[in-house]
Amino acid sequence: MQDTGRPPAQPLSGRFSGLWRPPDFMKLWTGQTISTLGSHITGSGLPLAALLVLSASPAQMGALAAVDSFPVLLVGLVAGVWADRLRRRPIMIAADLLRALLLLTIPVAAFFGRLDIAQLYLVAALAGVLTVFFDVAYQAYLPTLVERANVMEGNAKLTLSSSSAEVVGPGLAGVLVQALTVPVAILFDALSFLVSVGSLALIRKPEPPPAPVEERRHALAEMRVGLGWIAGQPLLRAFAASAATRSFFGNFFAALYGLYAIRVLGLGPAALGITIGAGGAGGVVGALLAGRLSSKLRLGTVLIGSLIFSNLMGFFIPLAGGPVLLAMACLIVGQFFGDSADTVYAINERSLRQSLTPDRLLGRVNASMQLLQLGVAPLGALAGGLLAGQIGVRATVWLAVGGQLLGILPLLLSQVKALREAPSVVE
Repeated sequence: MQDTGRPPAQPLSGRFSGLWRPPDFMKLWTGQTISTLGSHITGSGLPLAALLVLSASPAQMGALAAVDSFPVLLVGLVAGVWADRLRRRPIMIAADLLRALLLLTIPVAAFFGRLDIAQLYLVAALAGVLTVFFDVAYQAYLPTLVERANVMEGNAKLTLSSSSAEVVGPGLAGVLVQALTVPVAILFDALSFLVSVGSLALIRKPEPPPAPVEERRHALAEMRVGLGWIAGQPLLRAFAASAATRSFFGNFFAALYGLYAIRVLGLGPAALGITIGAGGAGGVVGALLAGRLSSKLRLGTVLIGSLIFSNLMGFFIPLAGGPVLLAMACLIVGQFFGDSADTVYAINERSLRQSLTPDRLLGRVNASMQLLQLGVAPLGALAGGLLAGQIGVRATVWLAVGGQLLGILPLLLSQVKALREAPSVVE
């Protein structure tokens, strides 16, 4: 690590640490909590629109899930270059504003009786592009808004909001869909993005300037830097291989979960929302435990142990069956405990990645990791939809759960298991 000439950042003191106090972090946190709630409503609303309004087939559900994640392949690395060349907060504001306008087209089209599956594909794809830009800038922005020593807490608090929104969002989506129709539910998400725009605009802490124009290289060369950094870091290589494997099989669920719950197990939209919300409740628990576990146990033990436990809990999903209440109970157990452990893993992995990456590369490294993780997602979603049509939905879900276990191997074969704590910050 190079000597930067400044003292290392110290964790903020006080109960729950100081991130409860700085107004700029609280603005970011508040806006993202509301926006994430709206996103979870749409996350359930788009598939429900396809299922209940347009009577989509399994293949169409797979295609819808695929176009939502396909943009990572197209613009992921470009977003990383932008996030390192430009200030990150304006990128986030622009992405939120455009996502709000895009989602508004769904209730407008439904009002005039013109909503069709092609529009859902288009909205999912364009919203996916904007989400890529937002997420890459967002993950790179956090370490500049809070000190590096507080990144773990910042990630935990933001994940806590996301998990809390997952508790409320899907259930609220189910209620809104049944009471007010799908387009009205999606309207709430559009409005939530506008709230996020306002909260980001109110942040006053100056953002460090990006690299001068004269120091920039060709965009393709800068894209390769992010991938090269991951390739040169053994820990990041292991995380990337694990994430890609789990993403491929996990996106079988993205294509089929709603169809499996509604058509195979007989759950209604509200019940489906409750089961998904159980995963959010588990995520809340995981967000609260992530920092405590890593402070009491070896970091490698936390990372590998949480991932193993999360994957084992996934077997409750294909085991679900029988009376609706029993099937629903199996889904809730799998979602709650699986998402709890997965959140512990995700917070520690993201914080470790940020500690291993200098500020000037955060955008490109985050984008590269997102590409390696989510780039296979469309393939997984399409494969899941096509397999379900050939071997059945339940058999495909079994395959998804079993395949995700393979994602543990890269960590077991790497230096991750030997980690006692996060390495020193790289500058």
